Amino acid sequence: MNTENLKTFIALSKYKNFTKTAESLFVAQSTVTNRIAELEKEVGKKLFERERKNVRLTEEGTRFLDYAIRITDLEKTAVEDINTNTKYPKRLNIGSTNTIYDCHLKNKLKSFMCENPDTALKVIISHSASLVEMTVDGVVDFAFTCMEYQKKNVNCIPFCEDEMVLVTGNKNSEYADGIRLCELSKVNYLYCNFTFQGIGEYIKDLFPKHHKFSFEIDRSANIIPYLFESDSYSFLPKELISQEIANGRLKEIPLIDFEIPRVKSFIVYNEKSKLLNEKFIDKLYRL
Repeated sequence: MNTENLKTFIALSKYKNFTKTAESLFVAQSTVTNRIAELEKEVGKKLFERERKNVRLTEEGTRFLDYAIRITDLEKTAVEDINTNTKYPKRLNIGSTNTIYDCHLKNKLKSFMCENPDTALKVIISHSASLVEMTVDGVVDFAFTCMEYQKKNVNCIPFCEDEMVLVTGNKNSEYADGIRLCELSKVNYLYCNFTFQGIGEYIKDLFPKHHKFSFEIDRSANIIPYLFESDSYSFLPKELISQEIANGRLKEIPLIDFEIPRVKSFIVYNEKSKLLNEKFIDKLYRL
């Protein structure tokens, strides 16, 4: 299967327009048309529905998109592995969600790199489900996910656990003694749609239906600057903001009559590279 055709298919599914896709790939529009036609012929299914100026994926196209992404990722990983610089005789491909990377992995990887200068690291940030697929396919050696995964030839072990805490800026004295659930909808809350274990939806359900938040973002670390010296509030993993609480830039607000579930994370790795990964995991736990 021609990977250029696959890359074109992925781009067209993103831009939903032949002209924009051609511009993004620096090719003629006719090239995009021909590549999609070749791919549809090879797959034996129609992948796009043509509309007036745009296109949309068919049901078969939607199902095929995940496979196309996985195939192109695997090809890229294989090429990189074969061409690894002799300066780095060892190579590890790591997958992680944003939150686990920011809270628990970033500093550990810095220490690991200092102690293992002969090892090249590649980190891929994605959602838990995608990371598990990458592990199964061998695109990453192992993944740090918020999803427990049990399947033949795939190992899954606990990594860490964290609590969600409500924080605000250091100058905000309101609710310093604690907040009740009925008071939560009255504050200026900055919302992050955490994808791990439904925590984002759990927090959203604490507010009235159709509640409008003043600010929304999909990465927890990006909320922190908006909290400093303000009257805004947000639930964040404690490990992520422990330093900011310690230095007094943020303060934790006690919860009086409700609580937020703790968040668990896991390490998923392929049985084929069990020895390699267990050695790395052992080092990681000791850092």
